Amino acid sequence: MMSESLLVLNALIPVFVVIGVGVLLRKYNVLREEVERGMMEMVVKVLMPALTLANIIGNESLSDLREVGTLVGYGFLSLLVAVLVAYGFAGLCKMKRGNGKRTFAVSAGIQNYGYMGVPLLLSIFNDRELLGVLFTYNVGVELAMWTVGVAMMRGDKKFTWQLVMKPPVIAVFFGLLVNLLGLDYLFTAPVMGSLEMLGAPAIPVALIVIGAGLVELLRKERFDWLVGAGAVLLRLAVLPVLMILSVWLIPVPEELKKVVVVQAAMPAAMFPIVLAKHYGGRPEVAVQVVVATTIVSVVTMPLIVVLGVQFLGL
Repeated sequence: MMSESLLVLNALIPVFVVIGVGVLLRKYNVLREEVERGMMEMVVKVLMPALTLANIIGNESLSDLREVGTLVGYGFLSLLVAVLVAYGFAGLCKMKRGNGKRTFAVSAGIQNYGYMGVPLLLSIFNDRELLGVLFTYNVGVELAMWTVGVAMMRGDKKFTWQLVMKPPVIAVFFGLLVNLLGLDYLFTAPVMGSLEMLGAPAIPVALIVIGAGLVELLRKERFDWLVGAGAVLLRLAVLPVLMILSVWLIPVPEELKKVVVVQAAMPAAMFPIVLAKHYGGRPEVAVQVVVATTIVSVVTMPLIVVLGVQFLGL
């Protein structure tokens, strides 16, 4: 147990070191706000789509339509359940509609499903094909975030496909279509090499921007300990147990179990802060959820991953 925890901790150290670099760059004004926005736009529109395509095209585990449907469906349902559980949990914490209940539900219910999990997944399981599984799973999470998440945040059910069709999601659909049609042979070594080269800096750059963003959040918002403690209990204890139990009870591919173990350990995602700003939520509540869970996850992540791996026999 101790040696496995140290293995996970060793895998996490580089992640938090790179985030720390982002913190220092923002603190000393090397990475200014306008540059930070441009870097994240580059990640979303170029680097992540390239990384996604490089790990989906030709991935044998993603050539079966039934398995792809399982990954996307599980991603959607897991986030749907998490947001609903978080909404009920917010009520137990005496939060009400109008003072942050809906924002808490979305913020605590959505884990950091993208950037932080990638290096941890690779370090623990040493299998690059799992990245394709993760990105396909993330399509379901994205669909749920832009439907269930947005509806919860603003209290209605309006939805347009334009909300979901972001470059990383389009890249997943395109890569899966290539595999399903058996056209991966058209993507020759130079093409795949170019995609791999473009995708290589995606995660480090994204982590640096996350660190820079945390500095801004801490500068602007006053911390509410009740919200922070509730978020930590829910996001880093209750929801991980539910996620790991779900893939133990439901027959799903082993690759999905590995992805879910890592996803279960993740802190809250930062993007709900943006959703709160744009859809009538309470950004200060989202900030508190993100900051509290990110800081505490340094301690809880190794424990959740190790126990999850042992429980599922991975």
